[in-house]
Amino acid sequence: MAAEARFYQMIKDHEGIIYKITRAYCDTDDDQMDLYQEIVYQLWKGYKNYRGDAKPSTWMYRVALNTAFTHLRKEKKRGHKVSLEHVQINYEIKDNHLEEKLAKMYAQIKQLPDIDKGIILLLLEGKKYEEIADITGFTKSNVATRISRTKDKLRNRLGKN
Repeated sequence: MAAEARFYQMIKDHEGIIYKITRAYCDTDDDQMDLYQEIVYQLWKGYKNYRGDAKPSTWMYRVALNTAFTHLRKEKKRGHKVSLEHVQINYEIKDNHLEEKLAKMYAQIKQLPDIDKGIILLLLEGKKYEEIADITGFTKSNVATRISRTKDKLRNRLGKN
């Protein structure tokens, strides 16, 4: 199979990763589409150097998050805010106040620094510390420390609400 066809198939197989990142880091549909295109462009640029040492999804998360962080730095210079309003979590309602609690939690997640926000979103998606470390480029112990501190920060903030 030609490189272009393998790349296209990988994007098709893991497209949800790109959509999750764009929804988490962009407010509008236009911004999401711009970031989506930039992520795919960066994936294509880096594809020739992708050796398969990491799972395709891990590699794609790393590129997508780094591209989103770069995009955010550019947007912040223009005063752009990040929104998590369109991020969806699948859950069963066992608590009548669960939606209210989730809304409060995501309001606090919105206020986190970009890197911590990305790490927490990966954790909420069920990624293990090792995989988060692979995606972000941090050590596993650094990821664990960041998660612990961020959880404490969120608990303190949510306890005050």
